[in-house]
Amino acid sequence: MGKKKKKTTFSEIIAARRERLIIRDGYIGLLFRVALLAAAGWLLFTQVFLVTQNAGLGMFPALKDGDLMVVYRLQESFSRNDVVTYTAEKKRYVGRVMASGGDVVSIDEDGKFYVNETNITGEILYPTYASGTEISYPYTVPQGSVFILGDYRTNTIDSREFGAIPLEDVEGKVISILRRRGL
Repeated sequence: MGKKKKKTTFSEIIAARRERLIIRDGYIGLLFRVALLAAAGWLLFTQVFLVTQNAGLGMFPALKDGDLMVVYRLQESFSRNDVVTYTAEKKRYVGRVMASGGDVVSIDEDGKFYVNETNITGEILYPTYASGTEISYPYTVPQGSVFILGDYRTNTIDSREFGAIPLEDVEGKVISILRRRGL
């Protein structure tokens, strides 16, 4: 007892091939969209934004160790009090811009910080003392550079150690912070 073969017509064969082509085109379109989305994500998170983790307590209490930061890389100029990430001695640091090119920075023995002879206090809890480096105060920030300090002034490495940071070494401005609590 043999099975009866069902004869297929040309229209059924054409319909089946058309359906396979439609499915294949759907998969190719999906693959193209996924590749385009991946390329856009790569471009966005490597060239426009940087997502990085804060290491250390140099910006305490504004940033704590382990907090995630979203950094905008396309920022070209920085204002006083902008929180930025920068590289110095092949390491990433986070700090607050305190002075720009042409500004005169001074630190007195009482831990007071001056920019262009104006005492900058803000909400910083810690005094600012000059570190034991070769920088002598008053210090004029060179053009194309910024003077950056950490908020935890008594326990951070910043422009008092490195000198003014060239704008090429500033990675970008911190635009958002995600606290590590609850993650």
